[in-house]
Formats: sequence, structure tokens, C-alpha cells
Amino acid sequence: MPTHQPETATSLSRRERNKRRIEERLYSSALALFAKQGYDKTTIDEIAEHADVARGTFFNYFQRKEDLISAWGERRRHMLEEAMSGSEPVEGMDAVSRLRRCMAILADMNVDERHVAVPMLNAWVKAGRPLSETPYVAQIFTDIIAAGQEEGSMSKGVSALHAGYILRDVYFGALYRWGGDAGAEGSPSLGKELQSALTLLFEGLSTGGRSAAATSP
Repeated sequence: MPTHQPETATSLSRRERNKRRIEERLYSSALALFAKQGYDKTTIDEIAEHADVARGTFFNYFQRKEDLISAWGERRRHMLEEAMSGSEPVEGMDAVSRLRRCMAILADMNVDERHVAVPMLNAWVKAGRPLSETPYVAQIFTDIIAAGQEEGSMSKGVSALHAGYILRDVYFGALYRWGGDAGAEGSPSLGKELQSALTLLFEGLSTGGRSAAATSP
């Protein structure tokens, strides 16, 4: 029985390679324009002109300008997944260490492409995506917590899904503040703020005793 071979540059047809080059030009042109003049002020005509293709060609690859937001998010998801399974092995790490590593990678991703991350994040919010889709980071956090529960390094008395969403909210809250600061002097770095938030969540606000709510009948 023949085995499936991964696609490579040489295994693709010339036509398919050309299509991918055009799609990449459109995508790169769009992000360059979003970074320069903002998402709302960038038109499809400008994206096509910057990519040196006809306006109609844009619609062969993206139905709407908003589809570029989804493409950006999908690429970032792959970047995070690849980084999480990269050169530093996760085997032997407990769930807390994996969550810290995940947050560190997310911080680095945003800092490395701040000129694009800030306008794309604003566009994602304006398009109503937080209400209509589940960000990939919530699922990744949930999976790490669920694995930690199985390993015994995370409490089984909490919902992994609920905890994943809480961490998602912590991440996006810090990301919004960081994007709004625009590098203001004295503002905390995104990485430090995320790690501090994790420490607060893991160590808690209490002094170690059970809360009144926990002890009430």
C-alpha cells in the first residue's frame, strides 16, 4: 500500500507553486499595509496593487479582507504549536512549567512582530472575533491543564476548560494593555507581566487558609 508523502517544493506542480507564491505576496502585502496605515484604512485595491496583481486575483485567495485576520491567527497557531514542540523537550516538564513556557513563547511572538500584532489584534476585536470564535490559545491552555491533572501536578477539582479560558483572558488582557502602551517608558514588558500573572494565579491571593465561601455549608 502506498504511503502518504508530505508535500515539498519539488513535489508540487509549477502551477501550485505559483498559486502559493501569489497567496504569500497578497498576505505579506496586506500585513505590511496594515502595519503602516492600519487595518481599517487599507483597501483591497491597495493590497492587490502592493502585491502587483489584479484586484480580482485577491478574491481567488480571500473572499473578504476579514479573511486575512483568520489567516494571521492560523499562522500564529502553527508558530506556537511548533515552538511548543521544538528543540526544548516538554517531556519531564510539569504543567506549570509548560504553561510558563507557552506564555513566554506568546510574549516573544508578539514582541517580534509588534508592528503587525497591534493592528491585527485591534482588527480581530473590531470584527467581533472574540465573541464568535474560540481563540486557539484557550484550547492549548486547556490541554496543558488537563494533561497536568492526569499527571497529578494540577488539581482535579477545577474544570480544565474553565481554567483555560481564564488563562486566555489573562493573556489577552495583558496583550491589550501592552498594545495600548505603545512602548511607553516604564511600562512592564509583556513577558514579565504574563509571568507575574501566572505566579499570582498559581500562588493565589489567600494566606493559605480556606476562604469563608469554601467553608460555608
